[in-house]
Amino acid sequence: MVENLFPHLRLDQLWSATQETLYMTALSGVATFVLGILLGLALFLTARGGLFQNKPLYSVISIVVNVFRSIPFIILIVLLIPFTKTIVGTILGANAALPALIVGAAPFYARLVEIALREVDKGVIEATRSMGARLSTLVFRVLLPESSPALVSGITVTLIALVSYSAMAGVIGAGGLGNLAYLEGFQRNHNDVTLVATVTILIIVFIIQFCGDVITSLLDKR
Repeated sequence: MVENLFPHLRLDQLWSATQETLYMTALSGVATFVLGILLGLALFLTARGGLFQNKPLYSVISIVVNVFRSIPFIILIVLLIPFTKTIVGTILGANAALPALIVGAAPFYARLVEIALREVDKGVIEATRSMGARLSTLVFRVLLPESSPALVSGITVTLIALVSYSAMAGVIGAGGLGNLAYLEGFQRNHNDVTLVATVTILIIVFIIQFCGDVITSLLDKR
């Protein structure tokens, strides 16, 4: 039945491409989460009215974040080819896509983290500071827990963007479902392969969104 509907589709290729997409999304997602949290905290703490208000430092971090957040991903991949080749040793394959995925997504998530932290009740922050709490206590006991629903919602959006980025990276040799849809589907005029690859990407996106919504609901105390 499957062979009749999708005559050009090879299940082993589809499974391999799906694994590569999940691999790229998962690894870059973890790195993006960590870097995004660090950058977001730096933006929040050094902003006007922040605990370590520092306009020059905030401006530098903000400019860097804005620049990398604004570069179209397909161009960013090309710009980072020398860096990728130095770090990974190749510009082909799933690992070669990771630097561009992380550099492209971390600044985007950093802004979402900054926005989430700004929504934390200032009264709670001031009460914690008045008790002489250290910075680590303020960050890990107040800022991150209080903003956790928004942080999870933000990383959910970012992971979905990473799935899209990985598909674009696949077009230029990074592997994954994007590579399958382009090389085996589009270039060979196998529309059934393109369709299945697209539907698989949509399923991954729906699963990420569903999981993100569930976790956000569990963390939301309102």
